[in-house]
Amino acid sequence: MIPKLRFEGQNFLLMAGPCVIEGRQMAFDIAGRIVEICDVLHIPFVFKGSYRKANRSKIDSFTGIGDSTALEILADVGRHYQVPVVTDIHSAGEARMAAQYVDVLQIPAFLCRQTDLLQAAAETGKTVNIKKGQFLSPEAMKFAVAKVRDSGNDNVMLTERGTMFGYQDLVVDFRGIPEMRRNGCPVILDITHSLQQPNQAAGVTGGRPDMIETVARAGIAVGVDGIFLETHPAPEMAKSDGANMLRLDLLEGLLTKLSTLYKVIEGLKD
Repeated sequence: MIPKLRFEGQNFLLMAGPCVIEGRQMAFDIAGRIVEICDVLHIPFVFKGSYRKANRSKIDSFTGIGDSTALEILADVGRHYQVPVVTDIHSAGEARMAAQYVDVLQIPAFLCRQTDLLQAAAETGKTVNIKKGQFLSPEAMKFAVAKVRDSGNDNVMLTERGTMFGYQDLVVDFRGIPEMRRNGCPVILDITHSLQQPNQAAGVTGGRPDMIETVARAGIAVGVDGIFLETHPAPEMAKSDGANMLRLDLLEGLLTKLSTLYKVIEGLKD
């Protein structure tokens, strides 16, 4: 489905990187470290980075370093490390533009019902990763999948990223993983965004990074095809979503544990 995936079928898929591209060196440093870890653990890896953050709480929040600049960095990371790259798109007009630089187009959760956006992403021929809306049931995502497939593209994935639990918290209903897998497409668990605490009075989203391993292990145990997480060398300095990111130096330990767990779970299927 996704080009250039190494070790396909030997482990879960990892989609990881910074929330937003803050600069060239930062992107290469993060991607390079993740590639090193994934090569050792035989984890197929897709580098993640938003070229622009369109959904921010405040008008003065950081949104990016410029669309073309960030997209060029994403493309360069993919070429240099020979890994696929994924980024978000926010409107139908962005689909064709972003598709020139990346391998996977990601539909943000708040936009997963936007028919023109899904159709435009599908028509590029790229793999389309649809994040489940925080306001939707897992069963309802079959309609989003159908929009992509009916537009002539079978390369589609779904990503669980939590459901609203009150005004300022999210909860993952793990029953939704097998439910969404019934659509015949890979299901990814977005660990770090599932641990967000949105709608804070200060206008900056909070989070529970201390629960990353807990949610990740549960996801592997129930059979997700992959995990999605955001990581940064210094989350407290990140320009977006730092409150729920995994510190980069903790990534190897987490992935080592998850790989071990994955092999146990796979063994139980025999």
